[in-house]
Amino acid sequence: MRGRRLWIGFWCLAVAEALGIFLFAIRNSDSRQDAVQVNEALQSVREDWPAMEEHKNRTDLDYVVLDQEGTVVFRTEEGLSESLHAAVLHRDTILDIQADGRTVGKILIYNGREAAFQEWKRACVLFLCAAMGVQCAFLGGYLCCLNRTVLKPFQTLERFAQRVAGGNLDIPLPMDRRNVFGAFTESFDIMRAELKKARQAEAQANESKKELVAKLSHDIKTPVASIKAAAEVGEALAESPRLRENYAQIIRKADQINTLVTNLFTATLKELKQLAVAPLDRESGELKGLLDNADYLHRAVIPDIPDCMVYMDPLRLQQVFDNIFANSYKYAGTEIEVTVSRTGRSLTVTAEDYGGGVKEEEVFLLKEKFKRGSNAEGVEGAGLGLYIADYFMREMGGGLTVENGEKGLRVSVTVLLSGEI
Repeated sequence: MRGRRLWIGFWCLAVAEALGIFLFAIRNSDSRQDAVQVNEALQSVREDWPAMEEHKNRTDLDYVVLDQEGTVVFRTEEGLSESLHAAVLHRDTILDIQADGRTVGKILIYNGREAAFQEWKRACVLFLCAAMGVQCAFLGGYLCCLNRTVLKPFQTLERFAQRVAGGNLDIPLPMDRRNVFGAFTESFDIMRAELKKARQAEAQANESKKELVAKLSHDIKTPVASIKAAAEVGEALAESPRLRENYAQIIRKADQINTLVTNLFTATLKELKQLAVAPLDRESGELKGLLDNADYLHRAVIPDIPDCMVYMDPLRLQQVFDNIFANSYKYAGTEIEVTVSRTGRSLTVTAEDYGGGVKEEEVFLLKEKFKRGSNAEGVEGAGLGLYIADYFMREMGGGLTVENGEKGLRVSVTVLLSGEI
């Protein structure tokens, strides 16, 4: 409704401008004098010529009376043309004053219509300038409104899509329900939530699979070990070479089965290799934008980043920062202190919360797959965030360090400078 009124006002102003331009274009300057009043002024001056000091203006015109020498003998008011040259420039009416059959002077009748036309012209120009200024203000306000209500939401949606494509499903999509695209963006956040549930279900299924493999391997290894032991005894007691070879074959197959079962434990670790990391040389200033995006609850003050070139994959580094801030939001729920330092051949970004950290014996487990601290009880999560973040940093040639700081858990991300690979 507000936008509709804005457009109605804008078009009304445009119509007024067009009307003003039309009137300005069709109106001509009519500098003609009123002939009746001109004759009356000339006649009155002619009658009073012998005694001009007693002359009275009996018309609505302004004029100046000159004698033959060009001397002013009468004027209706100050500021009028007082010479023939000035009167010609001003387009005043110049008439001879006849007395006794001879020219005794001249009357210069002021051309007021030209001045009125110029005043009207000036007023039209001022009106058009003011209308154009208001119109520009209208357009500026509308563009700001368009940027706030359309462009920014779509830019936010673009960053959100990049995060989802990168596998980060923890950070919700900020939305304004009063915005025209509020329902639209809400549907995307619902999609993110559903994808997150599916990812958690997948993680739980993988965990169940891992437990099943562990159980089956134990159940399989026990009888296989018994078979191998019996075969080793049989091989030792066998008298014929043929029988000893049969027992040796049984032992080799038992070892093969044991190896295959052991390989099942490490098979799931290969899934991580599907996440491609493609670091490039980038300006360090991009780190500030990545940190701002990760801190969507605005619980940290992002410091200035030293100017340099770093070797990183912005998408994967965004995931690293997202995981660090999301963990702090979930498990600490406090303000976050962020510091940035350049040491030698690397740039280090450190984030520390005020949540008190975790038990010392649990710190080294936080970067392991499916491992979480005891403070994570009752909080949803799969225990993959720091594990994946550590993998990404190693693929970029940097590193990720987790430790207990003075106030809480401290996570440091080290990015190599360009040319140091």
